[in-house]
Amino acid sequence: MTLFSGRFRDPRSSEYDFISSIMVRCPSCAKAARVVLAPDDSNLGGRMLFRPRRLVCRDCGLSRVWSGRPVTLSRGTAEPATDPYFGVSLWLQVETRHGWLWAYDLEHLDLIRRFVQASLRERAPWYDTGQKMTLVARLPAWIKRARNRDEVLRAVSRIHASLAAA
Repeated sequence: MTLFSGRFRDPRSSEYDFISSIMVRCPSCAKAARVVLAPDDSNLGGRMLFRPRRLVCRDCGLSRVWSGRPVTLSRGTAEPATDPYFGVSLWLQVETRHGWLWAYDLEHLDLIRRFVQASLRERAPWYDTGQKMTLVARLPAWIKRARNRDEVLRAVSRIHASLAAA
């Protein structure tokens, strides 16, 4: 087993910090597409989670608009993850023997990689902000275990390789 040195300090991120631009698999051509904020000036004061979104594929030209339907955040790793707005499969995901490893965007994937890679993981004190469960605290136990470190890092590398292939 490879020992990684380094320290990870929890930045107190939540899932909501990574949903402004989500990489998905286009339902039309199966290539990389994005779910981004729709350019709508009327709802700029609303919560980030419920602002209008647009699914855009540069390869086939698909464009769909979301506004107001229920939002379904992916929970767990037993099945492939989907984006919260259109229910389209995420691009940044791979299956391991423990379950699915997924991320909304590259920044989210990098946070997971840095957490897994670190030999010293410092949690954010919940009493500073009142937020008890950060994104890192909500990761499944199999991702947090040191004995699975190499396997999870290989999975992250496979996700990065899928980006290079696309």
